[in-house]
Amino acid sequence: MTSTTHRQTVSDSDALAIDRDVVRDILVGFIRNEVRKVGFQRVVVGLSGGVDSALSAALACAALGAENVLPILMPYRTSSAASEADARLVCKRLAMTPTVVDISPQVDAYFERFPDADRGRRGNKMARERMTILYDMSWAHRALVIGTSNKTELLLGYSTLFGDMASALNPLGDLYKTQVFALARSVDLPEQVISKAPSADLWEGQSDEEELGFAYDLVDSVLYHMVDERRTRAELRALGFEDAFVELVAQRVRGSQYKRRPPIIAKLSARTIDRDFRYPRDWGT
Repeated sequence: MTSTTHRQTVSDSDALAIDRDVVRDILVGFIRNEVRKVGFQRVVVGLSGGVDSALSAALACAALGAENVLPILMPYRTSSAASEADARLVCKRLAMTPTVVDISPQVDAYFERFPDADRGRRGNKMARERMTILYDMSWAHRALVIGTSNKTELLLGYSTLFGDMASALNPLGDLYKTQVFALARSVDLPEQVISKAPSADLWEGQSDEEELGFAYDLVDSVLYHMVDERRTRAELRALGFEDAFVELVAQRVRGSQYKRRPPIIAKLSARTIDRDFRYPRDWGT
């Protein structure tokens, strides 16, 4: 299935439109407040060369100053050289100093034991390896890990549990991918980073839309009506969405719900963590 399989003439430019200045100010304030109120001053971000991580970095720089944002580039030996070049360009544009950690040695050493591992398994391992590095850098520099997953990816489960989904705070998690593109154009980011085809760069030639099976603008539209507006199947059909496509997206959302929830704790006491014993993130600070 390719990204052109599910392209329909359903336009939701107005529904997905955002006030970029207002949203940018809210997210900059969110980062500044959530970092500082728990006693930190800096953040660490995995910079891939893509628009999501670039936008998170730009917002963090606006919130905390570029000197307090630590970008980590973590290429694998088959990663695109262009992606690393774009990540470096983002660092230069935002006046950040990058650290490069090649993950090839540890990933290859692990899969020497499992040479038949498929591409998906290897991709998940790379995503989790990168997150272990970010959390190590978090400890070394006393910096919180800032997330880069957008709402589209989170809803569809198009992300790796304890990999790119892991973070201390995530400024992009309530922005659909098309809204990320729009907001990215309101900050000082290189055009080539914003306009290139989205890719997790987990293997050569990897394309997000081809792997998902549909284009971001279309799936964002149905997700907005399905999730934000809670439209019924009949209403979605009346808006022009095919039943098969709606069911496919709904199955992806339902099937990945476990990724969006904290680990389940068996309840034995009167006050179980994350069920009855729940306090704000900054409780006690």
